[in-house]
Amino acid sequence: MSDGPAIPRLGFDHIFPNPRYAMKAGLLAYGGDLAPDRLLTAYRKGIFPWYNEGDPILWWSPDPRLLLYPNDFKLHRSLRKKLRQKRFTVKLDRNFETVMRHCAEVPRHGQSGTWILPEIVESYKALHERGFAHSIEVYDEDGELIGGLYGVSVGRAFFGESMFSLRADGSKIALAHLVALAKTWEFAFIDCQIPSEHLKRLGAVCVDRGKFLDELEETQQYPGVPGSWKIYEELLEEINF
Repeated sequence: MSDGPAIPRLGFDHIFPNPRYAMKAGLLAYGGDLAPDRLLTAYRKGIFPWYNEGDPILWWSPDPRLLLYPNDFKLHRSLRKKLRQKRFTVKLDRNFETVMRHCAEVPRHGQSGTWILPEIVESYKALHERGFAHSIEVYDEDGELIGGLYGVSVGRAFFGESMFSLRADGSKIALAHLVALAKTWEFAFIDCQIPSEHLKRLGAVCVDRGKFLDELEETQQYPGVPGSWKIYEELLEEINF
């Protein structure tokens, strides 16, 4: 009896199988490495790494895909009130590694452990240094980091990887500012990867993988906003919620 289709193993090159033919759950390939060029190739094709400690590197392109279209973001009344009070400061790309480590360490309901392993941190730091991975950071009035998110931006798309809160709504404040930047830069979507009830309540929707890949190809026809996002912090001051 067959055990199902074999999952291809990646070689030294950066060639991935066509994600349109991945299994429904999204597992596409295994192996390879987390070199910046391979990661960039993966994201441009709608593929991302996700695996646990002790496993080989696993590459995914799930169906359906959870996307947040900037204009569909649901800014609920309580969050809008908090945003207008401005008892916080939002910064960009100031403490990328710290944001990643908080995402790895902050406990999550129903989860144990983390997939943000030391080699993941090092690889995304390299992407950050090349201007493709970014962090949105929220600080309280005393300058303490209370929430944030990080992800990868190529073309007119942002691929959200993880977010954290040390205070109520810390990650939501970061997401609201990311959405505002995405509107300013005319990004097509924020990729949230896999279905999440929390993100659906904020306006994210499940999209057929084929539709997602079609839209992704369109976003890659544009240069996007590469380089450090620190220089764009003044844009945050112009946002009105």
